[in-house]
Amino acid sequence: MRITNVRTRVVEWRGKTVPPQLHFCTNPMDLLELPLDSMGAFRFYNWLIVEIESDAGLIGIGNAGLAPRSTKQVIDSYLKPVLIGSNPFDLEYLWQYMYRKTMAFGRKGIGMVAISAVDIAIWDLLGKALKQPVFRLLGGRTKAKIPVYASRLYSQPLEKLAEEALGYKKQGFRAVKLRFGWGPADGRAGMLSNVDLVRTVREAVGEEIDVMADAYMGWTLEYAQRMIPLLEKYNLRWLEEPVIPDDIGGYTALKAMNRIPIAGGEHEFTLYGFRQLLETKAVDCIQFDTNRVGGITQARKVCALAEAYSVPVVPHAGQMHNFQVVMASYNCPMAEFFPMVDVEIGNELFWYILKGEPKPVNGSIELDDSVPGLGVTVNEQALKNFEVLE
Repeated sequence: MRITNVRTRVVEWRGKTVPPQLHFCTNPMDLLELPLDSMGAFRFYNWLIVEIESDAGLIGIGNAGLAPRSTKQVIDSYLKPVLIGSNPFDLEYLWQYMYRKTMAFGRKGIGMVAISAVDIAIWDLLGKALKQPVFRLLGGRTKAKIPVYASRLYSQPLEKLAEEALGYKKQGFRAVKLRFGWGPADGRAGMLSNVDLVRTVREAVGEEIDVMADAYMGWTLEYAQRMIPLLEKYNLRWLEEPVIPDDIGGYTALKAMNRIPIAGGEHEFTLYGFRQLLETKAVDCIQFDTNRVGGITQARKVCALAEAYSVPVVPHAGQMHNFQVVMASYNCPMAEFFPMVDVEIGNELFWYILKGEPKPVNGSIELDDSVPGLGVTVNEQALKNFEVLE
């Protein structure tokens, strides 16, 4: 089997979006004290679809959400020439070729996102060729179902926040994640508002439900050190991305406090980056995203590396490429799940683009052994709500 074409499409949402609001979610821009909602810099209303065609008439589908226009250019200009005419079963060779060809500019960020989208599509293609789900190619089923946590709960009026959190509990979720709304620029009053968010969710779901909280890179080390004692009594399963990704020392210092488990890695790239996180004892939980970390080829290596350090992996975001990795690894105890809602941040767009993404029942996802590859297809009819760039 040979690869005959690599097709990339950027799809930009043209439908209704939820208007931005202040203190919706902390983020790295907060430190700049911008006059407008700084979360606007992290809203993305476009997505990248990659389709890899073979001479066997099969098509593998990959996707990515970060910087789709730039990612498309990397794939079209640098990766497509590597892939055309190649045997997709030469996975490791192709991955290394793409990685080393783009190393000077792409070993972190957009270059790795491009490799990730292509790699996911190749794994989907191989699963279809072998008539097996991808998780079977990765080692097989390690659990009957995948426990997932409901990941939304953005900052909002406390009454509405409690109602949403309780709704997830009633749907059967055994874990939920919320986002903080205030950072260092908001002073002590903002710290207390953050505590109110966590207290509200904990009281709504009770002690038997795991609660996680995400700062999304919006705090400094000093601010996080002040926040952690205020949050400790709410028994968080983890505090996520409390500082910017490059502040490995900050992560290490917060983990060394040993008061709340520290999670990170959503914005880390390459096996070497995760080795540094593990060797410095910077995190209690790793959260790579398969469509950022280098695809499934790299994700399985990070899982194995983390297992050697007894650090669990819970990938960022839902989607089939992450679920397949989780199913095949004992070191992945659960997965994240983004509920399907009106478009607000952009995390929801895959629901509007792809068909076949599973929905949880009683807080768990099931994967069908009879569906080859990733089990998703492009919803061409739904793309009428997007502007499509080829």
